[in-house]
Amino acid sequence: MRSSGLPQELEYRRCLAVRRSLEGYSIDEVADFVDVHPRTVKRWLQIFREHGWDGLASQPVAGRPCKLTATQEKIVLRWLNDSPTEHGFPTGLWTARRLGQLIWEEWGIAFHPRYLPDWLRRRGLTPQKPQRVPRERDPEAIANWLAIDWPRIKKKRDVNVRTSF
Repeated sequence: MRSSGLPQELEYRRCLAVRRSLEGYSIDEVADFVDVHPRTVKRWLQIFREHGWDGLASQPVAGRPCKLTATQEKIVLRWLNDSPTEHGFPTGLWTARRLGQLIWEEWGIAFHPRYLPDWLRRRGLTPQKPQRVPRERDPEAIANWLAIDWPRIKKKRDVNVRTSF
C-alpha cells in the first residue's frame, strides 16, 4: 500500500534512505529512521542499483486526474465557512447539490452530488445538520426556570412517588 504524503516528500524519503544506507547504516537502522519496513528499504536499494537516482523519482499517480486545481479546492472549502445565503441560496444549509451547483456556476465543472460527500470527507469534513434553536429562545428565562421552578416540580413529584407505595 502506498504511503500517504506528497510525491515529493515520498521521493525525498526514498533518497534519504538510500543515502543513509550508502553511508554505512544497517537496513534496520535506516528503516527505523524513515519509518518503513526493512523490506521496503531493500526494495528501494534494489531499484537504486538497477536505475540509479532516477529510479527513486516520484511517478505519476494512477487514476483520473483531479477536476479541480489545488487553488480551486481551497476556494470551495472556504465557501463552506460562509453561509449558503451569502451565495444566493434561500436557506443556511449546505448540501452536496448546492455545492455542486456553485462549482458549476463558478468554473463549469460538473460533480455528481453523490460524489461530493466523499470528496468532502477525504478533506476532513463530515456531513452535519445545524442544531435547531428556536428564535424566541431566552437563555436567562431557561436558567431561572431550572433554578426555581424545576426543583419545586421535582420535589412535588418525589413526594407523590414516595406516598404511592
